[in-house]
Amino acid sequence: MSAGVRPLVVTLLLDEEAQARFDRLRAEHFPARPLPGEDGVFRLAAHVTLFHALPGEHLDAVRADLASAADRPAFDVGVTGVRFLGRGIAFTLDSSELAAVRTGLAGAWRPWLTPQDRQRHAPHVTVQNKVDPAVARALHERLLAGFVPYDVRARGLALWRYLGGPWEPVAEWPFR
Repeated sequence: MSAGVRPLVVTLLLDEEAQARFDRLRAEHFPARPLPGEDGVFRLAAHVTLFHALPGEHLDAVRADLASAADRPAFDVGVTGVRFLGRGIAFTLDSSELAAVRTGLAGAWRPWLTPQDRQRHAPHVTVQNKVDPAVARALHERLLAGFVPYDVRARGLALWRYLGGPWEPVAEWPFR
């Protein structure tokens, strides 16, 4: 498959401090996995996925729509809780501005959306996944015990190409 038709992933960009905090937790608690045919390991940075798999053949339209959607002021996103995923942990997020951005893009891309991307969007940052449920439960209890809701800043949108494991950065669009 050529790079041009590989699926596209859209994420929300967070402020540097929030990104570093989530990356640190993810590096500590998310198991790295080997890439097929490679000796190294792969660990994706913490991220807020808005769309999981847009068709790569619509790259130009997706880029144009993201540029338009990013032409808005930056905004706050509430980190509202710690969610147990069964085999991992995620921080839940809430923002009416984020919901509006995603709803607008989903409307533009409706014919292209996968069943996963048609579902109700529940924004989150996964910091642990694919571990034994007891390990996940212990981390959930530890993080929940000291959790106080707080805000982070959304700073833009990013587009990635999914390469069957790793993601290749395509472009970023900062908010105003």
